[in-house]
Amino acid sequence: MAAMKKYFWDSEETEYMLKALRELDIAKHLDGRKVRNLKLFKVAEKRMKQAGYHRSIDQIRHRWKVLKTSYYSWNNNQQTVKLTRFPQYATTMQSIMDESETWNRSHATNSGPVRIRNRPKPTVHDEETEDSEEEATAAQLLHDHSTVDVIIKTDPETPPEMDSNLRIGFIGAGNMAYGIAKGVLQSGDVPPTNVKVSAPSARNFGRFQELGVAVTHSNAELVSSCDLVFVAVKPHLITTILSEITDHVTRKHIIVSVAAGVTLATLQGLLPFDAVVLRLMPNLPCLVQQGALLFSRGTRARQEDGDLLRSLLQHCGLVEEGPEAWIDIHTGLSGSGVAFVYLFAEALAEGAVKMGMPSALAHSIAAQTVLGAGQLLRDSGKHPAQLRSEVCTPGGTTIFGLHAMEQGGVRAATITAVETATERARELGRKSAPTATENRK
Repeated sequence: MAAMKKYFWDSEETEYMLKALRELDIAKHLDGRKVRNLKLFKVAEKRMKQAGYHRSIDQIRHRWKVLKTSYYSWNNNQQTVKLTRFPQYATTMQSIMDESETWNRSHATNSGPVRIRNRPKPTVHDEETEDSEEEATAAQLLHDHSTVDVIIKTDPETPPEMDSNLRIGFIGAGNMAYGIAKGVLQSGDVPPTNVKVSAPSARNFGRFQELGVAVTHSNAELVSSCDLVFVAVKPHLITTILSEITDHVTRKHIIVSVAAGVTLATLQGLLPFDAVVLRLMPNLPCLVQQGALLFSRGTRARQEDGDLLRSLLQHCGLVEEGPEAWIDIHTGLSGSGVAFVYLFAEALAEGAVKMGMPSALAHSIAAQTVLGAGQLLRDSGKHPAQLRSEVCTPGGTTIFGLHAMEQGGVRAATITAVETATERARELGRKSAPTATENRK
């Protein structure tokens, strides 16, 4: 159970996180739904670690995001429904948001240092000598017990507010491009007039134009007029597309590839040597802003480039950064995994049809079952095995059904499916590798 705590949240841990963030006056750092000073999460991470909760900063930020999203969903329904995902945290979230509204009303400006009042006095300990002075100060205020006013300055590495002049392009007009474009526009930080899509055929242009997005058939024109470009095409087209645009790519561009299996080395080899390149793997649920996205940075991409991409994609679903070796695994787990879930849902419905239920009703219930089970798995913080055991009763229907599934090899077949899809993604990467240096400048 100790190892599981690293990955799965329980209510005690979540309550401790909220307590830490509230004591760090997170309400004074909220600007609408955004947190202006991300250093708070660094300090919260240190405090949770001291309490025995070993969480990364990204995990804490994601947990806060999920709680915040649930709060706004509840609040937008005029509080006529419960905070269904986390009912036990409704009071705390309401208090934080009320404090934020009060703070913002009473302060005309949001710039400059923000005071954290009545917090312990900072001292620097040996284990924090690698931190900057202000990081050490912020972290060490958690150790001692005297009361002084401590100033946490704006973190210079914190991503700035989204530039409203940022111009974004999509080469490719398929489902992935459309899902990402919807998510990017949903934030309101990037106006539709700053987005452009290119494709050889106008077949898919209609749905982009409904979003207010400009369209073109020229990839070169798109790159020349955009700052950040998503290359959302099939893997076998990457060499052709990048060869076409390479003369128009400058060091000011950010190129994000969505092509499965095509490595960063290949992408960088096909573009100018100083090109900023990231590799992204989304999945189909981005279309409904419930995607799972993983990205990796190339050798020229800085932390702020990754932060910008994460900020742009935050409304597309779960966004994580990891080493490139994980991208192909993510392809097998989540990119292809969506189809595995659909196959299971189809079989689930067909089982009900076999037993006499009308097909339309069976498929509707199967879809809701998958949706509800997934949301409970994500939001409860429990291991799948724990949730599965909670459904089973001795001698009941579920344990008999699970026994039949185990006899049919469902578990082994699913593991093999993820493994096979991952290997295929790697194979695609190897096939694209020989062209990696052909067009390097």
